[in-house]
Amino acid sequence: MKPEAARPITILLADDDPDDRLLTKQALEENRLANDLRFVENGEELLDYLYRLGKYRDPASSPRPGLILLDLNMPKKDGREALEEIKSNPDLRQIPIVILTTSKTEEDIYRSYNLGVNSYIAKPVTFQGLVEVMRTLGKYWFEIVELPPEKHE
Repeated sequence: MKPEAARPITILLADDDPDDRLLTKQALEENRLANDLRFVENGEELLDYLYRLGKYRDPASSPRPGLILLDLNMPKKDGREALEEIKSNPDLRQIPIVILTTSKTEEDIYRSYNLGVNSYIAKPVTFQGLVEVMRTLGKYWFEIVELPPEKHE
């Protein structure tokens, strides 16, 4: 295990479904990965958070995420639009984004990777499946992969 793994990484979950947010939080907690988990409910809030607009203006309460878990099907601005905007911004594009969605369509998978998503995961149908996905995701993103160092603002 890398020594940096002890450093808390902010996970930002963008999902409009309160049940999915709760289940993901519980699955992360079960794997001891929810030490700094933040939530937004749609693509507009996600971008406000990343650009530090409105209620997300304070960096202390809205730290830059080390990983974004992104649902595709959300109101206002969906995950596809948010992904495209994030990956086209030089200040944001290095934040890893994992699509976590119910969509298994080839079109969504191809489009997401073409827009620069780091991984695409179909949401498991059982809680135990979600726990296993979060365990694997945590091991990969927080123990194996070298993430870019946090920018100091």
